[in-house]
Amino acid sequence: MRKKIVAGNWKMNMDYTAGVSLFSEVINMVKDEVRGEQEVVVCPPFVHLHSLSQLASQHAKISIGAQNCHQAESGAYTGEVSASMILSVGAEYVILGHSERRQYFGETNELLAKKTDIAIRTGLKPIFCIGETLEERNNKVHFDVIRKQLAEGVFHLTAEDFAKVVLAYEPVWAIGTGVTASPEQAQEVHAFIRKEVEGRYGDALAANTTILYGGSCNPKNAPELFSQADIDGGLIGGASLKSRDFTDIAKVFNQ
Repeated sequence: MRKKIVAGNWKMNMDYTAGVSLFSEVINMVKDEVRGEQEVVVCPPFVHLHSLSQLASQHAKISIGAQNCHQAESGAYTGEVSASMILSVGAEYVILGHSERRQYFGETNELLAKKTDIAIRTGLKPIFCIGETLEERNNKVHFDVIRKQLAEGVFHLTAEDFAKVVLAYEPVWAIGTGVTASPEQAQEVHAFIRKEVEGRYGDALAANTTILYGGSCNPKNAPELFSQADIDGGLIGGASLKSRDFTDIAKVFNQ
């Protein structure tokens, strides 16, 4: 049975004090309220990773992830952070290919394939993001875009390595806009993604691949989204900055 995950992406928010305070609230709420097998992952800015990993180490349901890593093991890359550095402070996951990294920093599928390789080789679990822009959806090429992102970003992996990847579908037009894909729209794309995985790796691995939905997910729409057959949780942006909202989303899998 594939893993259910609710992951929070804090993006570039929360100074050190505010971050520790928020995470402490999340820990207490998750400990008291989240039941079942779902995993809660928090992905803060780099400055928080060590401290939050220390706090999370005492709670089996909560894991820590980074929002990015460099594609090289080490070297003269001022301002960058390597996968081994991230692992060394206790993080387990790393978000790769988020639409904001693709849009603002020009990250290509080729580059993301290298980042995925180094993350897996180091021992991190990639949360690999894919998704289309509004223009691509309106032009009805969104399936082609997603197929290309998968093929060039992660489908070079062996089946053993691909099994370590979590996929996250994020319709770019629904990120930070308040607009959410309808449950039917989201399910359609998630089913397509799973079918693509099946075509590359077979039925069993496709059935066990966790695919998250990312795109203005909140406590009100999460129950219907997560009830869809191929949606296994969420990659949560704005709502992850509010402990109550984030915990309520995680609690959807209690039901």
